[in-house]
Formats: sequence, structure tokens, C-alpha cells
Amino acid sequence: MVSAAGMRIIKLLVGEPPATVSQLVKATGVTRTAVIEPLHELIAAGFVEKSTERLPGRGRPRHRYCATTPALAILFAGHQGVVIPSIWRALREIGGPELAQSVLKRVSQAVVESYRPRITGKTPEARLRQLTSLIHDEGHLVDISRDADGQLILRKRTCPFIAMYDETRSICAVDLHLLSAIVDAPVRQIACRHDGDPCCVFAVPSQDGG
Repeated sequence: MVSAAGMRIIKLLVGEPPATVSQLVKATGVTRTAVIEPLHELIAAGFVEKSTERLPGRGRPRHRYCATTPALAILFAGHQGVVIPSIWRALREIGGPELAQSVLKRVSQAVVESYRPRITGKTPEARLRQLTSLIHDEGHLVDISRDADGQLILRKRTCPFIAMYDETRSICAVDLHLLSAIVDAPVRQIACRHDGDPCCVFAVPSQDGG
């Protein structure tokens, strides 16, 4: 979650040329430390990028900061929660459930293909751990454990598709399709945040090795 200080910086950077720390300090009226700390958090989260400008002579390089596209998304998260579900409803109303399912299938396959080239594991567990590492690097909160029966348990504490959710839960199928296609093993969803559970949880039956 972005802090109030972080949101203030994002709003100063969005739609503006890259700014220096000194410019941000002047714009916010706070101390340099009060700007640098949230800046580092925003960079780590992928909401701000830093560029370095080499100045003539032997002076220290100048760092400039700009907002990324994901920063735009968090500014208008409420709008996404209205617009994207409305698109799904329009698809069903115009072309019926068949059109919506056809679109969803293509979306699912596109997501799978975006990850598949980076998955090289030879076993379901190895592939699942690689996928988990990739989505973790994208900023999502996920973890893997084993239950008493030896099943791999994947807990997705954050959901990349949450803004696309509507009452039919159609978009939830993308998650399951992605996991099943990448892991190449039967994957079951055993908990869902939309049923009141803390997060979505998936189980992969015990396989040979990792």
C-alpha cells in the first residue's frame, strides 16, 4: 500500500518532466529525508523510475525521478473497478456468454504465453516455483508451502486481476488456467477471497521431486 507521502510524490510526478529531489522538496515543503524515504519505497514498488544525468566536470551526477505507468493505475484504481467489469458485461450483453468466454480464453492464453518462455523447470514443483518467483518480482505477494498430504499450496495474497472482477467471477478462471497451463498438472482452487477467505489458495497434488 502506498503511503500518504508516497501518493503526494506520485501526484507531483505524474504528467510532469522528471524531477530532482531538490525540486520535490521545494514542491512538498518537507525535509529532504521526508522525500527520499518514500521515493525509495516507490522505486522498489515500481511506481517511480530513477534516471541519472552526468554533469560536466567532476560534480556528482544528478538523479531525476518520474512516475511509471503502474503509478497511473493506482491513482485511478476506483475507475478501473467500474470500467473493466462494465466491459465484461457489455461483451455478454452484445455477444452472449459465448463471446465473453471466447475473449476470456484468448486473454488467458495471452497471459500464459507471456510467462511460458521464462519457465524451464522439468517438474510441476520447479515450474510452479519459477512462476511464483516471476510474479513475486512483479510486486505480487505469493508464497508456497506443503500441506500434511504433501500437496503444494500456493497462496496468492494479492491478485493481478482484481480490477477485472465482476459478479460472474469469470476473470478468476484466468488465474486457474495460468497455473494449470504453466505447471502442467491438475491445479485446484481451495479458497477464494470472494468467498470471504483472506486470499485465494491453490493446491497442486504431490508429484515426484522438485
